[in-house]
Amino acid sequence: MEVGIIGLGKMGLNLAMNLTDNQYQVIGMDISEVAQQAAREAGISTVQSVDRLVQAFSGRRIFWLMLPAGEPTEHVLKELFTHVESGDIIIEGGNTNYKDSIRRAAWFKEKAVSYFDCGTSGGISGARNDACLMIGGEEAAFREIEGLFIDIATENGYLYAGPSGSGHFLKMVHNGIEYGMMQSIGEGFQLIEQSAYGFDLATVAKVWNHGSVIRSWLMEIAEAQFSDSPRLAEYRGIVAASGEAKWTVETALDMNVAVPTIAMSLFMRNISQEEDNFSAKVVAALRNGFGGHEMVKK
Repeated sequence: MEVGIIGLGKMGLNLAMNLTDNQYQVIGMDISEVAQQAAREAGISTVQSVDRLVQAFSGRRIFWLMLPAGEPTEHVLKELFTHVESGDIIIEGGNTNYKDSIRRAAWFKEKAVSYFDCGTSGGISGARNDACLMIGGEEAAFREIEGLFIDIATENGYLYAGPSGSGHFLKMVHNGIEYGMMQSIGEGFQLIEQSAYGFDLATVAKVWNHGSVIRSWLMEIAEAQFSDSPRLAEYRGIVAASGEAKWTVETALDMNVAVPTIAMSLFMRNISQEEDNFSAKVVAALRNGFGGHEMVKK
């Protein structure tokens, strides 16, 4: 089976390598020559335009987009719309607003093209080996390519979520929860760091991750980051908000559902643009650890 990966950044390239390991024929597309070179070094053939990608297939065409949400994704989809034909498949794996996914699925249905919104979690390492996937779209079409998701996901790590938009809806809420979890970890370690006890933060994270109620992958990342930088001296406490928590809060307001923890964690990221505190440094370090998000250095 051939899969065209559009967007060879951190997530796209690792997904392409995951697919290659699972015996899929992958064609990568990115306008960046640097990204293309990195893909070629990993044994993945590349092209530089949607037009050339469309022509590169020999059989059924599956296009998997791993692009920033918003205009970059919209632009490529509009271009792709002019080329796709009945039976083609599009999988959109970015952190897109689920309402956009519903609109786009209806748009591509006009051409009898199956459109899936695929919430993708697990960070860079997940994309490379053990992805967690939440997929929305028409179920009959999903079942035709379900094996693809089975192959690249961790065990029990994929879900047919329901109709169009459901995959990205789940990923939106997932990321809202993630905001709240990271904020609480950051605040806890700020309290520990400022106490009179002189704790080794990496050791604290390690013991908490062995048998405690709060053990988690985020705590593993905290241990690793504190081991590399005991007081996160090279970090600034500036943490970007990429949109999903904002959409979660807005959706909750529309549904009259209270999400105070997620809302406050979003506000704290906004505050971090003005203040530099240790809890925000921890959140920045966690994001860097799982997603390779650039940190703001001093």
